[in-house]
Amino acid sequence: MKGQMTGQTSPPGPPSTPKAQRVLVVFNPKSGKGDSDLPEFVRLLRVGGAEVVQRETQKDTPLAEQVSDLGAFDIVVAAGGDGTVSSLAYAIRGSGVPLLAFPAGTANLIAQNLNLPTTAPELAALVLAGHCITVDLGEIEVRGEKSGFAMLAGAGADAAMIKGSEELKEQFGVMAYVLSAMKQLSPKKTTFKLTLDGQEREFEGIGVMVANFGMANYRMPITTDINPSDGQFTVVLLKAGNLLRLIPNLIDSLRAKLNLGDPMFSGNLETLNAREITVDAADPFPLQYDGELMVETTPFTARILPGVARFMTAAREEEVET
Repeated sequence: MKGQMTGQTSPPGPPSTPKAQRVLVVFNPKSGKGDSDLPEFVRLLRVGGAEVVQRETQKDTPLAEQVSDLGAFDIVVAAGGDGTVSSLAYAIRGSGVPLLAFPAGTANLIAQNLNLPTTAPELAALVLAGHCITVDLGEIEVRGEKSGFAMLAGAGADAAMIKGSEELKEQFGVMAYVLSAMKQLSPKKTTFKLTLDGQEREFEGIGVMVANFGMANYRMPITTDINPSDGQFTVVLLKAGNLLRLIPNLIDSLRAKLNLGDPMFSGNLETLNAREITVDAADPFPLQYDGELMVETTPFTARILPGVARFMTAAREEEVET
């Protein structure tokens, strides 16, 4: 047919421009000493083409309200200490929205467990690259009130150590935890009653830690075989007379991680696994989750929430295990 053209396609249109990432930064102004690189981080995100909205946490405003419009954002940044990070992770759990644990607190153990960089340029590059892994979260319930934790919850000596560090943080930073641990030379000992996935157990000791992530400062493993993606907690029973006696166990865990042979020390702690655990004590013991002290005391219940969090990190899943 006259004028008919065969085998011809329309000319290509102009190249598409990637959609700018919308980033929500939630900042806790009371975390750390207020001297983080957050302003530079935000500036670099904007230079990289991201749209950034910043919000400060408010004492009387639940974090869930701060992210009530979560669907409008591609990424959330939690700038604060571990309590801020875990609370925000819990608030957005199951949404699939990636979360960056921006290290603006004192210890920043969640950021250390995720092996995050510490400089603004590296953190901004990580966000713009979009690398993340999927992990579990913990949920702690006390007197009917529920909160979330990413790293660990505990009752006993670890909570007492955190309480003792509060007045030292401003002057000594992360060393406040060490100084407080040194003061716990005669921690309170009691009989703990546990229910682990329906099975009852008792032991005498100074505390119980329910761990999801398993590295202390400087990525020292608390104990072996803690995996934040395996759908269960590692429950650590603290039997030692004081926290300083647990240092040999940290050495054993590090030796195991580096494949340096069999453990050299034992008897100070015991580890178990459970998806849900209730902890009670003959004497009321203080509670903490991810460094946040609770007003309440034992008993408490912790349950695992499998695969509900996406944390931004360049690390592989096996690199965040102990």
